[in-house]
Amino acid sequence: MARLGVLAAAAVALTACASSPAPIARGGAYPPPRPAPGTAYPFNPGAAPRIDDTRPPLQCVPFARENSGVEIYGDANTWWTQAAGRYPRSSSPAPGSVFVMRGYRDDTRGHVAVVTEVVSPRIIRVNQANWLNRGEITLSVPVLDVSPNNDWSEVRVWYIPNNQWGARTYLARGFIHPFALLAMN
Repeated sequence: MARLGVLAAAAVALTACASSPAPIARGGAYPPPRPAPGTAYPFNPGAAPRIDDTRPPLQCVPFARENSGVEIYGDANTWWTQAAGRYPRSSSPAPGSVFVMRGYRDDTRGHVAVVTEVVSPRIIRVNQANWLNRGEITLSVPVLDVSPNNDWSEVRVWYIPNNQWGARTYLARGFIHPFALLAMN
């Protein structure tokens, strides 16, 4: 039994997800109060972003694989390259696609999340694991495209503990769509 615990801990350590360390805070006002004009980016509050504390902690990679059908293994920062020639990749979000982000200030890390809704041309919602660095599953989390060309290359992510858009801008690679490319012979 102790060996199984050591193996589980090693598996968690080997799977890379990027985020900023933060305390877990549940609750808070939702929907958030309407911001002063020009000070924040509103989104459709149809489904409150939330932490699913009914499930055990998990890393982003197995969560994305399990919830998207994209059969890629290895660290999140390798998914974009691994998908080349196997799955369609694009800068256009679609429900069920895997959103691939780079680590903040660190290209050796990354994060993957599953798109659940395209709210507008600049806002999507994702389900993901380990964004808050303790393996939490977070659901219906808004992601905002802040890239100058509206190409999803730079994003901000809703930060549930503070009930507001996160302060950091993350670089993103794009979306991996969950149907395998058929080899042409």
